[in-house]
Amino acid sequence: MKESPYALERELGMQYYATDTPGIGGRLRTTPEDFIVKEIPREGKGGNTGPYLICRLTKNNWELQHAVKEIAKRLGISHRRIGWAGTKDKNAKTTQLISIFKVTPEEIAAFSLKDITLEVVGSANEQLSLGDLLGNRFDLAIREAEGEDLAGRVAAVTGAAGEAFPNYFGLQRFGVIRPLTHRIGELILRGEYEEAVATYVGLAFPHEQERIQDVRRHFFLSRDPLLALKEMPTQMSFERSMLSHLHTNPGDYAGALQQLPPKLLSMFVSAFQSYLFNCALSDRLKNGHGLSEPVPGDRLIFSNGRTDTVTAANIPTVTIHLARGRCGIALFMPGKDEPAPGTENAAVRDLLATHRITHDNFRTASVFVHAKFDGAWRPIAMKTAVESSVEENTVCLKFTLPPGHYATTVCREYMKADPLRMV
Repeated sequence: MKESPYALERELGMQYYATDTPGIGGRLRTTPEDFIVKEIPREGKGGNTGPYLICRLTKNNWELQHAVKEIAKRLGISHRRIGWAGTKDKNAKTTQLISIFKVTPEEIAAFSLKDITLEVVGSANEQLSLGDLLGNRFDLAIREAEGEDLAGRVAAVTGAAGEAFPNYFGLQRFGVIRPLTHRIGELILRGEYEEAVATYVGLAFPHEQERIQDVRRHFFLSRDPLLALKEMPTQMSFERSMLSHLHTNPGDYAGALQQLPPKLLSMFVSAFQSYLFNCALSDRLKNGHGLSEPVPGDRLIFSNGRTDTVTAANIPTVTIHLARGRCGIALFMPGKDEPAPGTENAAVRDLLATHRITHDNFRTASVFVHAKFDGAWRPIAMKTAVESSVEENTVCLKFTLPPGHYATTVCREYMKADPLRMV
């Protein structure tokens, strides 16, 4: 195990690497074609009947929320009529299924948008929802890799990938250029809606254009929506819709937040849950507990969703189950329901207290955002068979991950580089 030297990773709870090998450095996503993602859909999606048209969406260098809004605009419908199973990367070439309510195949055939294609594959009685997929296949290229014995170091990490990496939520979960989704989620949970709007619209980050940084700073200090509207670029549609609402409805910060697409709004709160998970996982590693080494009190999650508790008496049996892949050690990401007695992780409990968040806050946010926030168990270990190859200073990786697992979490073990070189 090795500690990350990067402040951004540590801030987001990603404090450790599983491997001790020196990193290969390099850069991921030199072009979108260096990061190819193909969704693995569940069987049965795309039948012959139902009001939801199931389409295969292929996009190149588009953020999903913005792509959906633009698709809806071109089709002349509300973006709320479009559903999807997984949020894919922006700086990538991605293929996935989306559902569109009450549009015709002819309308899809007439659709045209640069770097986006839609192909009808069927129809269904229900829209696609987050998590409604089997996983994703990745075909990645890390360029400008460096150091001696590159092939040997790549082989060492490839071997470790089949054992276990920390199953961190990656940087994309929190925002790439502006890693603040978890901060906004925390503010929404506490009902601090004005600060949530000010953070989303007004908090500037150094990798943005200076002009945009200036507009954000002015709004953060002045809270003047009209002035910000005059200066905010038209392509920043989410910020502009919030500012427009504030100009028309002064002081209604809750309403301004609700101008955002519901899925984006709910992602803020779930990003805070992800942050708690990352921090709790790092706390476990810091305390010397391995990813596949059970200790009394650990919770186990089985492939059918059943959970169990590790005790001193069942550790030998649990160790066999873990080695055979029948279950995994899991941490609970808290939500609106109180945890069962004896199942709450001490690190998560302490983090909630530090951030002044209770289960009641999740209940209130659930109503505000129109999302469940029930909480969920997540395995602490990520295992995958990686097909790796090295050609001069380029490393190619192919692997498959379950839903909600991050390819950059695999890549960071190889690269051990500034996380911004992965986005």
